Amino acid sequence: MKTKELVTIAILAALLYIVQVAFSFLPNIELVSLLVLVYTLVFDKMTLKIIAVFIILEGVQWGFGLWWWSYIYVWPILYFVVRWLKNFIRIDDSISWAVVLGFYGLFFGMLFSLAYILISPSYAFTYWVSGILFDVIHCIGNFCLCLIAYKPLYAILKRFR
Repeated sequence: MKTKELVTIAILAALLYIVQVAFSFLPNIELVSLLVLVYTLVFDKMTLKIIAVFIILEGVQWGFGLWWWSYIYVWPILYFVVRWLKNFIRIDDSISWAVVLGFYGLFFGMLFSLAYILISPSYAFTYWVSGILFDVIHCIGNFCLCLIAYKPLYAILKRFR
């Protein structure tokens, strides 16, 4: 791995971590989804390394509980969905990307609860259902933040690359 790539991964993973902590006081309003989307469009495969560092930072900060295992697959799922959808959605179509992030926010709780199947399928289901209101907030937050910040973030990161 070249020094430039290593530094880029470190800076972008730190940015993911910082915005996650900065927005943690708001229920399910976050910039991580938007940044993963933009990172995927700009940095492509390097994004998986960025996500991996972010997930490790989260575990170090908050502990490696069962919730942490969900992060191992929840964020890469967004990466792979964006990689696939970029074949069908224009890069400059912020409305379509906002819809994608809205749906991701809506289904985040369901995806997140899959790790709880290890405890009990009924527990995983009730965990998901009890958080649907937060998923709706997550959906609206992702949609609005993407509409507002997608194009400027994409332009900045494209220049950074």
